[in-house]
Amino acid sequence: MYLTDYHTHSCCSPDSTARLEDMVRAARRAGLRELCTTDHCDLQDENGAPLGGWDWTPILDQYWRARDKGGSEVKVLLGLELGGAYTDPGRAEALVAAAPLDFVIGSIHNLSPEAGGRDFFYLDYRSEEACYTTLDDYFASMLALTRLDCYDALGHIIYPLRYMNGRAGWHITLDRYGEQLDQLLRAVIQNGKAIEVNTHGGREVEDWHPILRHYHQLGGELVTTGSDAHSPGNVGRGISQAVALLRETGFHRFAVYRKRRPEWIKL
Repeated sequence: MYLTDYHTHSCCSPDSTARLEDMVRAARRAGLRELCTTDHCDLQDENGAPLGGWDWTPILDQYWRARDKGGSEVKVLLGLELGGAYTDPGRAEALVAAAPLDFVIGSIHNLSPEAGGRDFFYLDYRSEEACYTTLDDYFASMLALTRLDCYDALGHIIYPLRYMNGRAGWHITLDRYGEQLDQLLRAVIQNGKAIEVNTHGGREVEDWHPILRHYHQLGGELVTTGSDAHSPGNVGRGISQAVALLRETGFHRFAVYRKRRPEWIKL
């Protein structure tokens, strides 16, 4: 089985202390064939304020040191998780053009500027109403993101649920967002972009079933798999289950990327 992890974070992300070399070693132990490092580049801080300059040096230095550590078993690729690109499209385009990237995840981690810009991690999900108000804003931001060309795969579409349900203890579903999801997936397909199955370290796999089924029914083909690992112990977690879920929902192949161009791997 050809297994790939296209969503991982190292010490070049503010929420990880892992060295990329250790992530690559973990990928070898997990039996992965490809590991893409996708450190955070958010255009907003946790309070929604625009972030300042961006320095590619530590990411590139670490990548050049680590990329051969996979040997012949694991191909190591350079990626980025670009957060909130729609808030400053010009800056987002300049950032991704400044490095030899293989792959870019486009993500939303914050409320829109109009809603205060607070990072979802820090929100108080005190009621179901607060959860749905957040999701209303989230899907509007996601749709704005799909209109851009600075990303390759739309990141973790179900992202806020990990805080609403996993941490706050609600049982929020996306049932009322069928129209928004339909618009989102159609825009991704029309623009030649991918979606990712983000396993959240193996904790979120089956959650993707309805989205993958609908994406496939709409004609979507481009899908990547990622663990969202922030430590070596989570590298590759849930990836084999994600591949099985792709087969179950009708897919016959998934995507890997080279210089931001997709290539196909048969399931």
